[in-house]
Amino acid sequence: MKVPELTAGTRCYELVKRTIDIVLSAAALALSTPFWLWALAAITLTDGWPFLYSQTRVGRNRRIFRIYKFRSMIKDAEKETGVVFSAKDDPRVTRAGRIMRRTAIDEIPQLLNILKGDISWVGPRAARPEEVTRYLREIPNYDLRHRVRPGLTGLAQVCGTDYDDIAEKLAYDLRYIRDRSLWLDLQTYVMSWANTLFARWDAARAKR
Repeated sequence: MKVPELTAGTRCYELVKRTIDIVLSAAALALSTPFWLWALAAITLTDGWPFLYSQTRVGRNRRIFRIYKFRSMIKDAEKETGVVFSAKDDPRVTRAGRIMRRTAIDEIPQLLNILKGDISWVGPRAARPEEVTRYLREIPNYDLRHRVRPGLTGLAQVCGTDYDDIAEKLAYDLRYIRDRSLWLDLQTYVMSWANTLFARWDAARAKR
């Protein structure tokens, strides 16, 4: 899929989008103060310090940055094994971490990344450097996804599934980059929240 070059219209869109990112992330950070206090207490009292976790990711124009989350795994979870991607019922996840992951509270510190400009509310998922190095070799046009800021959520996450391969997810990312607009951003974000809420509701029903 061909991705068009930036035009005056897309530059205006990006300026407005960045303004929205700053305003909404600042407001959300202020409103999320109780969750920061809860996470600080829950993590440090049950598993010690630190309560924040950072991880290297690749952003726009392949710029490396650190993404932040509340720590949901044991300390130094990858110290002995190197990079190991999380799986269902991962034994490295702490008790507090399971609660945070079910409720997405662990994602709240990424508001700092939005405020800083590392990521946006909506865009392609920010991948690890190890993933990017591999997919640049294996997947045609993979580097095109680095033309925009990564997102907290994205079209590949709301329209695709966890079982899609990287090429299928890339197709969603390139479609987003080609068609991006404030309306598409709003649709994607609302769909992301709806998917999360329905998934939690289905999981709760399955446990009854």
